[in-house]
Amino acid sequence: MIVKAVAALLRRTLCRIGGASLAVLALTAAARADIVGRESDIADLRLGQRVYVDDGSCPAGQIKEIAGMRLTASGVERTRKCVDRKGKR
Repeated sequence: MIVKAVAALLRRTLCRIGGASLAVLALTAAARADIVGRESDIADLRLGQRVYVDDGSCPAGQIKEIAGMRLTASGVERTRKCVDRKGKR
């Protein structure tokens, strides 16, 4: 009887941990930034999207950020600026 209760408790705990792990993985994937080696590798930039270009054109410790800022008649207008690099290279 006690063994069944412990097994049920363990099963519920593992399900909760598994669900929390999946939620963390989903949030991490959504927060991951797109990093490309050349600006020409950015095929379709969406409004509000940010892509980081590691082409060596920015000073040490920084990376070029390309952002879709405005919608124009010819498509999404891009802005370029050097921003601090976050995390490991």
